[in-house]
Amino acid sequence: MTTDFLVIGSGIAGLSFAIRAAAHGSVTVITKGKLLESNTAWAQGGIASVLPEGLRDPGDSIESHVADTLDAGAGLCDEHAVRTIITEGAATIEDLVAAGTDFDHDQDRYALGKEGGHSHRRILHSKDTTGLEIATSLVETARQTPGLTLLEDHFAIDLITTGKLGMVTDDRVLGAYVLDRTTGEVQVFRSDRVILATGGCGKVYLYTTNPDSSTGDGLAMAWRAGATIENMEFIQFHPTCFYNPAASGPEARSFLVSEAVRGEGAILINSKGEDFVKRSDERGSLAPRDIVARAIDREIKRTGAPCVYLDITHKPAGFFRDRFPFIHEKLLSFGLDAEKQPIPVVPAAHYQCGGIKTDLDGRTTIRGLHAIGEVACTGLHGANRLASNSLLEANVLARRALDRILRHHAPGKPVPDAPPIPEWEHGDTTPPDEQVVIYHNWDELRRLMWDYVSIVRTNNRLRRAATRLRNLKKEVREFYWGHRVNADILELRNLVDVASLIVDSAIRRRESRGLHYTLDYPRSDDSLTRNTVLRRF
Repeated sequence: MTTDFLVIGSGIAGLSFAIRAAAHGSVTVITKGKLLESNTAWAQGGIASVLPEGLRDPGDSIESHVADTLDAGAGLCDEHAVRTIITEGAATIEDLVAAGTDFDHDQDRYALGKEGGHSHRRILHSKDTTGLEIATSLVETARQTPGLTLLEDHFAIDLITTGKLGMVTDDRVLGAYVLDRTTGEVQVFRSDRVILATGGCGKVYLYTTNPDSSTGDGLAMAWRAGATIENMEFIQFHPTCFYNPAASGPEARSFLVSEAVRGEGAILINSKGEDFVKRSDERGSLAPRDIVARAIDREIKRTGAPCVYLDITHKPAGFFRDRFPFIHEKLLSFGLDAEKQPIPVVPAAHYQCGGIKTDLDGRTTIRGLHAIGEVACTGLHGANRLASNSLLEANVLARRALDRILRHHAPGKPVPDAPPIPEWEHGDTTPPDEQVVIYHNWDELRRLMWDYVSIVRTNNRLRRAATRLRNLKKEVREFYWGHRVNADILELRNLVDVASLIVDSAIRRRESRGLHYTLDYPRSDDSLTRNTVLRRF
């Protein structure tokens, strides 16, 4: 199959790009599951933006949002990237509204929320299911857009590049090998413009707020193709995931309680009712996420308690139910009324702040390959993402990437000849006969990452993780080449690659900064204020 634009991923970044690109050529969007199985659809809080005068919070400004982002990023943000993305944010809000997104209003103005690290109310939201509202509106718009093909259950296996096909002087993208999960066949999707919008890698950890689809597929594909990767040691752990003591295993730490709840006045307390975060930061529960997550981790280890608590019971009756109806109903289904009882919470893996290195137009180091959204590293987030900046970044970069492609690589322009693309060759035509081994490897990987490479790290823990990962890579390689590929093998292969990138990046950073905290180097070192860059060759 040949298409002018091949978009891999169906979150806000991929769909925003695809809808606009369809006016300029044929667009194919592939997603390995269903269209609404994305981090975007799971996002609760909202999208941060400084709106035009008269619509924004009094006293807010572009400069204030820039300052908040730089402060959260712990000295590693690219200030030019921060300023560009924040300045262009308001215009992309209009794109979402035009696509049908319905943000909450307070009379004739947007109702703006506040989250940790923000100095003003600037979070547009749709109750507490903002991401689902955005994703649903974009999917509906995409379905009605001429020239745009949406293919569910299509799993991208690997990128096809001229370098992989043996060319020495030219390295550009030619398309991707894609597994049709309904038939089990692998197809060649040919395109000189490939956009990776595959989201993050939360499932590399045992406990995560991410959907099952977040297995780092785009990041791993780009790495294997030779793209430059940056700052993968910075994995953000959301401080407040519901802890259900009645459940065992990952289910006990999977439901996100939005940061917007703290923005509306909820306080983190321990079992004695103490506001313990204030010991770490005077902003308390509204400090940036890295600070709050470490404070919770420290409190749990100090006391031996299984969790801490998020208390919003001091608000008037009905406030929580009206402002956060989805969270309220979900907690009720677990037998907890948050208007009467504090919510038990723990941190869990939430967001990938590093990724494929790109410029502000989404360009990677491989010609024709762009990356936008969580899979990319633009310099906006630095060492720690400011809450609700991610949807903003994805939307802005979708617009900028398309504009750049149309200026320099528009459909119809001649491209250099490329070698023929060979058809996919399967390994053994029988499926894996020991699927349980794959599940065991998956479980081992996620547990070792949680135990050794999570909120607090040490050199010894990282070395142990590296040793075990080397063994896992060998086993996964045998499965990949020895059997007919399926989704389980592909996801495990990608997760092992992503875990390796995280560990290697963490070993290289010999200081504590933002989301990377190590007991061996507990302080930040200004001489090390630089990005961690990994290249295969």
